[in-house]
Amino acid sequence: MNQVLELFRRAAQTDDADAMREGVELMFGDLDARSEYELRSPDYVMEMPQSGETIRGRDNMLAMQQAFPKPPSITLRRVAGAGRFWVVEGVNDYGDEVWHVIVVWELDEHGRILRDTRYYSQEFDPPEWRAQWVEPRPGTSAR
Repeated sequence: MNQVLELFRRAAQTDDADAMREGVELMFGDLDARSEYELRSPDYVMEMPQSGETIRGRDNMLAMQQAFPKPPSITLRRVAGAGRFWVVEGVNDYGDEVWHVIVVWELDEHGRILRDTRYYSQEFDPPEWRAQWVEPRPGTSAR
């Protein structure tokens, strides 16, 4: 956890996207809910606009994570940002469902996650009317 927090701090202080990506990869790959707790500010708030839910406080987030029936495997796609604001793009695979996720983080002055906003979507078949202008991403079900 200390290594991840140090990477987050470095990213916030120097706009180092590589440090943030490394920290996120470690967070998603190696940390349990209790370790992630330490990466969150005591004033942590997580919002999911699509469901209208807010989790207020890192204690509530920890409890929710510990009660989660089957956590997903996460594939990190992209990390971008600067200073205290970062955007993380990933894919959450729950086994029976795959969700594309955008996470917007605001870090506090210590490099901990203060605000966490998450947007979720699932794949869908593109409409045929725009097929002449687009190319499907490899591995998708696009026509």
